[in-house]
Amino acid sequence: MKIAVIAHDGKKKELVEFLMENKDYLKNIDLIATKVTGDQIENAGLKVTKVLSGPYGGDAQIASMVAEKKIDIVIFFRDPMGKHVHEPDIQMLMRVCDVHEVPLATNLATVRLLLKGIAEKNRGISNLFR
Repeated sequence: MKIAVIAHDGKKKELVEFLMENKDYLKNIDLIATKVTGDQIENAGLKVTKVLSGPYGGDAQIASMVAEKKIDIVIFFRDPMGKHVHEPDIQMLMRVCDVHEVPLATNLATVRLLLKGIAEKNRGISNLFR
């Protein structure tokens, strides 16, 4: 399974903390991140493949991977209170996830439910993603 992880500056710490709390679950999952987010994930000790920084095309690169069926889930901790110069790329990524029915979690509560559903499916408890 491949999961793209992205976070706006004000949410990077929260994302890294979440990943570290769940590192045992994520050990067999390939993480792909935009550059600055990926740098922080690497500094925390996790393995990650990095693409460009979001404002320099990283969000578009991840959207392309979603469209090519190379990413199974996108976790994007967005800062809803900030302005972002690359907002069109963010909206495009969200649209591509919707078009290709790729789960997109934009906050901690949603990502927890999503990963719980995957864990339950893997144990044969749930039919969540049929």
